[in-house]
Amino acid sequence: MKSIEFKPIGIIRSPFKVQAGTPIKPRMGGATRGEVQLDPAYVAGLADLDGFEHIWLIYLCHDAGPCSLSVKPYLDDQAHGLFATRAPSRPNPIGISSVRLCAVRGNVLEVEGLDVLDQTPLLDIKPYVPGFDSIPQSRSGWIEGRTQRDTLADDRFKKGSGGHL
Repeated sequence: MKSIEFKPIGIIRSPFKVQAGTPIKPRMGGATRGEVQLDPAYVAGLADLDGFEHIWLIYLCHDAGPCSLSVKPYLDDQAHGLFATRAPSRPNPIGISSVRLCAVRGNVLEVEGLDVLDQTPLLDIKPYVPGFDSIPQSRSGWIEGRTQRDTLADDRFKKGSGGHL
């Protein structure tokens, strides 16, 4: 298989400097505000984005440790297959977060509900479209009934943590 190369299009600025204590999902980020600083070369691509209330941020989990195919995710004490979790340590450590878009100022997006580390490299932005992105009756596997648990990240997936199974 050929290798794939991505170039960050910007950087995500948040108040979270380390994994431990960072929200594990955007809803837990609540009113946590931050900025997406887009490379000025991509500003024209922000046209019409301000009409959306929420956006998807697609980013590189730059502080994730090595991949393991069996992990103990933040929401459980049992090990699960990596692809049945949202653990950041993956073969391609790509993360996604749906955040509230508060304002667009030039090449800066003001956002709310952040669950990412400061200085996270941004790979892409997509609008959140409720008719496309919400499937309320969908099954949730082992997470069923656990999604509302207020859990914060610890350092089990940090580079060099050795916390993988």
